[in-house]
Amino acid sequence: MTSDDTPTAADLLRRALGSPNGSERVRSAMAAGTYPRPEYVPVLVEQCAHEPDFTVRETLTWALTRQDREVTLDRVIPELGSPLPRARAQALHTLSKIRDPRAWPAITRELLHDANSDVARTAWRTAAGLAPEAERAALASELAAHFGLGPDDLQQSLSRAFVTLGDSGRDAIDAAAASAEWNVRLHALATDHLVSNPDDGYEAAVAVARRAAARRDAADWNDDV
Repeated sequence: MTSDDTPTAADLLRRALGSPNGSERVRSAMAAGTYPRPEYVPVLVEQCAHEPDFTVRETLTWALTRQDREVTLDRVIPELGSPLPRARAQALHTLSKIRDPRAWPAITRELLHDANSDVARTAWRTAAGLAPEAERAALASELAAHFGLGPDDLQQSLSRAFVTLGDSGRDAIDAAAASAEWNVRLHALATDHLVSNPDDGYEAAVAVARRAAARRDAADWNDDV
């Protein structure tokens, strides 16, 4: 509030985003993005940290991309160290949409290996999109530690990060494809297929990978006989 208790624009936005009605919160976030003001940025970021509705969160991120970039980066990047998983994930998502390379140094190993799968997968996608050319192979090696881990949707997220990295990730994929662990090998082969065929679905890539893995195993068995 101002000294005469007149609500500021930020006060009004915070109040509107506190509505129990999700549609009202979407409209408020849209208005903040349509008519950007620097004082909206901390309010939008604050809401991102605890907003339960996916559609509202997407609109909050859109609104942040419409604000002054310097102001937004200065407020969003510190959220990567928040103790709240949702705050970390939404900050990463917002940075992936802003696409400013200055955010790259803030994508730490801790985020890439976050115990919260939503944070980790968002970090993979964001890092793959922001990594400078000279860092892409090293990033791929870091991400390769997750081959074969987690449910299919998490594995698909990792594969899509490798698709973004393209040829920079080939060495890491090839190394994982030679793993003695079936799940790692299968996931790496599926990822290899997607890098070459990015329009294919993940299930189709896994089917191709199963056939490729079976052929490799049969060839290895014949060599051992």
